[in-house]
Amino acid sequence: MIRAVVIDVDDTLCLTEAVCFELENEVLARIGRAPMSRAVHLSTWGEPLLEAMPRRSPGLDLAAFESAYRVVLREYVTAGLLDVIAPENLRTLDELAAAGRSLMLLTSRTETEMAHLMAPDHALADRLAAVYHAGNMRFRKPDARAFDELLAATGLEPRQCLYVGDSPGDAQAANGAGLRFVACMQSGVRRRADFGAHRVDAFIDAFPELTTTVARLEGTTPEPVESRAGASGGGAGVTPH
Repeated sequence: MIRAVVIDVDDTLCLTEAVCFELENEVLARIGRAPMSRAVHLSTWGEPLLEAMPRRSPGLDLAAFESAYRVVLREYVTAGLLDVIAPENLRTLDELAAAGRSLMLLTSRTETEMAHLMAPDHALADRLAAVYHAGNMRFRKPDARAFDELLAATGLEPRQCLYVGDSPGDAQAANGAGLRFVACMQSGVRRRADFGAHRVDAFIDAFPELTTTVARLEGTTPEPVESRAGASGGGAGVTPH
């Protein structure tokens, strides 16, 4: 049985690339920088924010950007512009739970960036068994060891877990740890061909397809784990965008 469904946040549980592009350009404007192009943002999407920003805005003062970013981030969250979880996605979580699956989030975001999603009055509060982020994991995706804390805390075997994400780095981490992997293509940022170097147990075009997909995959056996020490996703960063 697939006992745990582990879910990425960005462009999986909620669609974020487009709004993050706007948010980060607002930050650049506030510190007197020219906006980046959407093409540059897309080409670096999935990287830790402070690693990506020097390419998105060459010559950027990272300290000034980070300070302004925290202010704008709070404004976007308060205004309901960022991390909006569609009602149908919440229903999907309920369906998975009703089928006996434990639900968890695993993201490379920092604890600060996850604080609003982990608030006791958030819609996710009663739906999640645990949330793993850069603040309580020693390693970050695409390193397969990003799942170490989750597996140790739950006592689950990798074959009992399934990870849902949107990027090849998500697939690499799940493959290396021995978890099944489902690629969510809803954002349109990735193409199926982007996952060619990795095992993908299923593709879904929208998050609500996950309920039937997990049921269909149950009982299949993942490929043997070759290595759990994949390429590190480390490095300083605020947001994995």
